[in-house]
Amino acid sequence: MGKSSLVKTAHAEVNADRTEAIALIEIHREDIATLPLLLARLRAAERRCILFCDDLSFDGGDASYKSLKALLEGGIEGRPENVIFYATSNRRHMIPRDIMENESATAIIARETVDEKVSLSDRFGLWIGFHACYQATYLAIVDGYAQAYGLAATHADAIEWSLTRGARSGRVAWQFIQDLAGRLGQSMTQAD
Repeated sequence: MGKSSLVKTAHAEVNADRTEAIALIEIHREDIATLPLLLARLRAAERRCILFCDDLSFDGGDASYKSLKALLEGGIEGRPENVIFYATSNRRHMIPRDIMENESATAIIARETVDEKVSLSDRFGLWIGFHACYQATYLAIVDGYAQAYGLAATHADAIEWSLTRGARSGRVAWQFIQDLAGRLGQSMTQAD
């Protein structure tokens, strides 16, 4: 149920039946300036590649998002056919709304400033929302983890854990199981 987990799982699943695996190359936001060099090298390679940037977001004074927009569009050379770009973000528009609004207040044409910053998100063809899961789903995840690791977990404890964290998700379920194993003095090795 996590963004990064989804990318890694999809990559592993696609590669499961391939003779030539697709490369998963993780880049950091700080590496955006080096992407043209990387893309030039990857263009020369025959192997298909996924460039993956986890938790992509930009602060107010950071203009590197403009470079990324140009790269996603392909610039003059175009994006290499063997490369696709995946990014995860906790923000819908990757740039905080208050920064967009503050900068648009001083712009000659205020809407253009906001549109320019929002347009980075528009370069990604697919958006997937990750929302809190239903309690039954959360408890099923807890049960699955508990069974896999041979732990006796109660639903009441799992619900209390999720309430104190303010969320129900796969990550919260996993954290509950790790905490439970620690309290029980049990290792996190999978049961047979």
